[in-house]
Amino acid sequence: MNDSLFQPIKLGAIEIPNRILMAPLTRGRATLPGSVPNEMMATYYRQRAGAGLILSEATGITREGLGWPAAPGIWSEEQVEGWKMVTDAVHDAGGRIALQMWHMGRLVHPDFLGGEPPVSASATCAPGHAHTPTGRQDYQPARALGTDEVARVVADYAKAAANAMEAGFDGVQLHGANGYLVDQFLRRSTNLRDDKYGGSTENRTHFLREVLGALIGEIGADRVGLRLSPNGETQGCDDLSPADTFGAAAGVAEELGIAYLELRQPGVDGTFGQTGVPKQGPMIRDIFTGPLIFNSDYAGKDADRDVRLGRCDAISFGRPYISNPDLDVRLEKGADLAENVNVPQSWYLPGPAGYIDYPTLNEEAA
Repeated sequence: MNDSLFQPIKLGAIEIPNRILMAPLTRGRATLPGSVPNEMMATYYRQRAGAGLILSEATGITREGLGWPAAPGIWSEEQVEGWKMVTDAVHDAGGRIALQMWHMGRLVHPDFLGGEPPVSASATCAPGHAHTPTGRQDYQPARALGTDEVARVVADYAKAAANAMEAGFDGVQLHGANGYLVDQFLRRSTNLRDDKYGGSTENRTHFLREVLGALIGEIGADRVGLRLSPNGETQGCDDLSPADTFGAAAGVAEELGIAYLELRQPGVDGTFGQTGVPKQGPMIRDIFTGPLIFNSDYAGKDADRDVRLGRCDAISFGRPYISNPDLDVRLEKGADLAENVNVPQSWYLPGPAGYIDYPTLNEEAA
């Protein structure tokens, strides 16, 4: 393999030794009640500290925005203290880690909200089922955030960023992908508003602009990243003109000078979501001049190719990092990757099985 993936790069203020990032992976191992990170999570992230940058699992900025059982939060002092264990473990192992900030919007089931409806860009209902503490249940209709409420949610993001830095993270990544709240504001199918946050493409990017601006005001643009999923439907969130919508979103990221932009781009044969909608990476590459990261179904050779040819600057790997804590070593040596076991059951079940019990290449050889 060419060594393109093993060249250092700066993502804003974060200097990383290689271009192999660990993508955000929801794993559901936080301590309940309280959605508090714990020692097992610290072990999990420490094992994967060889990544150039770890992007943490999606982390709720508030109770209102978190609707996944045993996913962590970042709004309480107890959560901040729990995350300190994680960031200390990663840093002690020589790694770097950024917090992915999550508001799920309409994908929060009322069971997480004391029976109250979730909030979204508009009064819509997601298709399918939510994962709740009592099992799968149908999603319920969301209510539209009032124009006068948006500032409160933007402030929640800013407070979460401040908490992340207190917890020792190297930066934050705004989750603007996969049909969650920011994506719900961006896309036409879920944003039916007629105020300054809806209607035109520019208006639909206004929420994204305000949130990014608040994060930048809190911790600086050089420690703020963004994730988008610019091609195809995701969790009922769609747009018939992705180039228009996501070209505008990339323009916001460029104008504000954020540290990096990550794109999740499934293809027609995607193993975690499929779409025939063309990947928007080439178009976005022409708009966003900062470091660009591609994600979804990459293996070693195609990842090296896209970085070497300048299509992107780094690759984030998701599920390969579940069963390969030393993925960077395996890619560098061209070694076989270990396969996930009990998938997908082990992704979200409590306990260490399928979480921190995968051996490294050296441990396999011992």
